[in-house]
Amino acid sequence: MAKVKIKPLADRVLVEPAPAEEKTAGGIIIPDTAKEKPQKGTIVAVGPGKKDEPMTVKVGDTVLYGKYAGTEITIDGVDYMIMRESDVVAVI
Repeated sequence: MAKVKIKPLADRVLVEPAPAEEKTAGGIIIPDTAKEKPQKGTIVAVGPGKKDEPMTVKVGDTVLYGKYAGTEITIDGVDYMIMRESDVVAVI
């Protein structure tokens, strides 16, 4: 997990998605066109929260998020997702 030069605002978090699965449980290799979008990742930056709502996640947490949550962005050649903390459904 690299230090990023972006600071999310308000209740937003920056997540580095986990790599998509390369093989099925049975060992079948999944082609790029059939890979599912990951729904798990590691938080790399956290905003300060809202005035009445402090942030409950922190940098380094591994989280699960909704399938269509957030916005994909690329910073220095690395893909990230930026989303509201409410789009995070669980810390694992």
